[in-house]
Amino acid sequence: MKASFYGTSLQVIVRNGNMCLGTWQGIYFCEFDGPRERKLYLAFS
Repeated sequence: MKASFYGTSLQVIVRNGNMCLGTWQGIYFCEFDGPRERKLYLAFS
């Protein structure tokens, strides 16, 4: 259910090596299952 609120993927525009985010926008990784080892995958195209 949490994935339906927060989503599981994200697309961000990158220009000149910087993410194009609004003044009050940010990207956060939320942990709901307690501490453990995680893998984070990034894809650039």
